[in-house]
Amino acid sequence: MSGTSEGPGPRAGRAPGAGRPPVTERHAPGADPSELRDYRAAFQVSALAMAVLDHEGLVVSANDALAGLLGTEADILATQPAAGLVDLASDDRTWHAYRDVLQGRRSRFRCTRRLKHPDGRSLWAEITVVPMDGSSANGGVLLSVADISDRRELRKRLRHLQMHDPVTRLPNRTLFFERLSAALDTPPFQDDSLPPHGRIGLCYLDLDGFKAVNDTMGHRMGDRLLAAVAGRLTDCAEHDGSGRSGSHLVARLGGDEFAILVEESTGTAQLTELANAVLAALQQPFDLAGQRLSVSASIGVVERASAGTSPTGLMQAADTTLYWAKEDGKARWTLFDPERNAHRMTRQALSSTLRPAVERGEFTLEYQPLVCMADGTVRGVEALVRWNHPQFGLLPPNRFVAIAEEDGTIVQLGRWVLRTACRQARRWQLDHPDEPPLFISVNVAVRQVWDSDLVADVAEILADTGLDAGLLQLELTESAVMGSAGRPLRALQALSDMGVRIAIDDFGTGYSNLAYLSRLPVSVLKLDGSFVRGFRYDGGTHPSPADETIVEAMVQLAHRLGLTVTAECVETAGQAERLRRIGCDTGQGWLYSRAVAPERISELIGEKSPSGSPAGSLPRP
Repeated sequence: MSGTSEGPGPRAGRAPGAGRPPVTERHAPGADPSELRDYRAAFQVSALAMAVLDHEGLVVSANDALAGLLGTEADILATQPAAGLVDLASDDRTWHAYRDVLQGRRSRFRCTRRLKHPDGRSLWAEITVVPMDGSSANGGVLLSVADISDRRELRKRLRHLQMHDPVTRLPNRTLFFERLSAALDTPPFQDDSLPPHGRIGLCYLDLDGFKAVNDTMGHRMGDRLLAAVAGRLTDCAEHDGSGRSGSHLVARLGGDEFAILVEESTGTAQLTELANAVLAALQQPFDLAGQRLSVSASIGVVERASAGTSPTGLMQAADTTLYWAKEDGKARWTLFDPERNAHRMTRQALSSTLRPAVERGEFTLEYQPLVCMADGTVRGVEALVRWNHPQFGLLPPNRFVAIAEEDGTIVQLGRWVLRTACRQARRWQLDHPDEPPLFISVNVAVRQVWDSDLVADVAEILADTGLDAGLLQLELTESAVMGSAGRPLRALQALSDMGVRIAIDDFGTGYSNLAYLSRLPVSVLKLDGSFVRGFRYDGGTHPSPADETIVEAMVQLAHRLGLTVTAECVETAGQAERLRRIGCDTGQGWLYSRAVAPERISELIGEKSPSGSPAGSLPRP
């Protein structure tokens, strides 16, 4: 029997000292001959394969168990180098450790070797080499060889169970990440005559609506469905058209999440073709235990160069892309987009710094005039918050207000905006005592109504700033106001009873429940700019008669309900004239001014022009 590999030089076959005369068995002087006979008998009949070696590594004697393991006779093993018999010379580290025991420089040595029997079968052996009397230089060395093939096989089976999912029999999350890490750590084979490869791809998928199957039909049916899905995914991975059948790892990562790892990807096209094949395969109904089930999947697709890619980074990209696929409508694949991901990362950065930014005072207010359509005077202003971000510069509200609403920061930020705006409105009033005071319009998110005592906040701020309640207007979106009931509706009513005006922002884009509108404590409708844009001449086209008719009807209805109407996004004098003729009360837009600092509003107070634009207005950008 020989090992699976051979070393160079003197260790390749015969160890040094081979060819010497047979070494006779030695024993200590004065030893009892009967004890020696007992030891020799035990040695010969032992089931453990053993041999006594001299200090050169030559076999002095071997028992029948070793001879049987090696497929030969015990007498034939005498004087043969043990290193060649059990493959101890195939690598330098093993060879030197073995020689150290023979020379008395080491007390014990153990290693595992895969040996080949003369009949062709292989076995795993644990080889131990120890001095017989504490010093190999005096009493020789005992070599034992234990067949551990069954132990190795059991260990292999246990590892398979540990690394595979019992429901689908696919590799599990642990094996998947082990394989992924190995793929990214191993430099790819590179043929200099071919263009560089070294790419990796991943299809990360989640079954749409799988929870409903578990909830309605039970976990047993859910497990059958998962197993059937695993079979189809495996078929897709084996026949993806790349010509490298079986090279893709299909794994179940948990729940209804699966992954297909494509090592040495040929490019994005290969991954998207694979994703299309998976979607097509899963669209076919599943017949399980007399039940016909249909499922779909959302797939995040990532394909990139292996260099510089980490397992964590690849999975984060795949997880993000899977979320996009679900967000985009499910039952589809979505390819990782670095630009879209950068926007997401920016949003996360804003989210993490939003609350501290409020505390640090990084926000500021600008004000856009609300102009009387009849005489062109500024009657009020809308407060618009800006974030003076230290990294991203001056950010408009559409970059951060939605984030603030999600994490609740809008309550703290909204309270600051309300107080700052009311204080500024009172200052204008004191600075221009001879002019009619401007009303201040402040946007309020529905979460502010739910999560804070808005009525108490408003009352406190009005008392602290000295601003009259009739000069404060709170704007809520149409969808928020129309859906108000319970606490929000009571809060709006209390504010109205206090004298605060309630305005519906972007009217005409939401529910437009006019019957419900009559029961709300609303004072103002702000028409959405999409209607007003239909009033302008653009590229030689005429204004939309339908938009003008709709706006006229809404203005008449609002007036009959005792409401005033503000038109947003007024950009041309022609729009302003038609809105004035229809009966719109106030206008807002770039025709009059962009949102500006409070000092510029002071210059506009009391001024007007025949065209309906304030004399001090800014030029339209």
